Amino acid sequence: MSNRTEDFDFHLPDALIAQEPARPRESARLLDVPLHGAFSDKRMSDFPGFLKPGDLLVANDTRVIRASIQACRGEARIGITLDRILPDTSWHVLLRNARRVKAGDTLTFPTSAHTATVLAREEGGGAILRFSAEGSDFDTFLSEAGTLALPPYIHRPDGPTEQDAHDYATIFAQHKGAVAAPTAGLHFTPALLSAIDATGAGRCTLTLHVGAGTFLPVRSDDISSHHMHAEHGIITPETAERINATRQAGGRIIAVGTTSLRLLESAADEHGVVHPFNQETSIFIRPGYRFRAADMLLTNFHLPRSTLFMLVSAFAGHERMRQAYAHAVETGYRFYSYGDACLLRCASSVHTAPSPAQSS
Repeated sequence: MSNRTEDFDFHLPDALIAQEPARPRESARLLDVPLHGAFSDKRMSDFPGFLKPGDLLVANDTRVIRASIQACRGEARIGITLDRILPDTSWHVLLRNARRVKAGDTLTFPTSAHTATVLAREEGGGAILRFSAEGSDFDTFLSEAGTLALPPYIHRPDGPTEQDAHDYATIFAQHKGAVAAPTAGLHFTPALLSAIDATGAGRCTLTLHVGAGTFLPVRSDDISSHHMHAEHGIITPETAERINATRQAGGRIIAVGTTSLRLLESAADEHGVVHPFNQETSIFIRPGYRFRAADMLLTNFHLPRSTLFMLVSAFAGHERMRQAYAHAVETGYRFYSYGDACLLRCASSVHTAPSPAQSS
């Protein structure tokens, strides 16, 4: 087990960073990554073939909001990326040009009469804002002043397009509040869901509102000192009961995306029982972690040196994921939010005995 950030680096040619999704969505490539043996190159349309009757697919039903806003403090332009709403209805945000802002300042917006008051400043560009609009008025404000906060590696010199508004939304999207899309869910279509249902596998959803912190790099050379931003998650009693019943009946839990996996692990106890959940989580999963709640993970290909590559390395094994990513680069898989997918099996679970290496 390594805590060195450099051990989670790898070479990725810029040409493999997807700038738009596969069309149709289920035509995206799917790399099957068993725990041992050869990798298998598939398509997302082949995904139902990996499922069995009694399995349960768990997806994130958060909906992306227009979280990027341009503001002004006097003549200074201030970029705002919404992160998460707080219990008192103020917002935690990330600021660009943050050095020009201090607590007590009032921010204005070129396209709206609404304002925002800076309640607090944080190190690293974070801040707490109180907007003059709340509730449905805030939704209207975002529709007028906000744009999608697309990841910085998706190049849109003129800003997100109307096509992005469609492409950057999953079929599961229901509860608004995410800054970034849970991108593994982008591959699913009505036809693919029908094929999944025909296998006898079940489906359910949970909600993790993905925050702006998902774009932040690991700046420390030692990953143990990295601080994860909090995100709000919800697992209803009904969903928790269904997950636990599936496990008790011998079915497998397949997490759609790292966001679903992180919330499942946040809600699971030491025995792997998933409990209802309605609070923030800042869980940081890295090699050495023993998984409690999921057997398989469907996920996209992630950034070098990122917490998400650390998570998949924990799930399927660090060396195994380095091999899988090397195969993906060599054979031209498309990376990141609009890219292709891989299907992983859990190598370290509370339900299986650890290997000698894991015990040491």
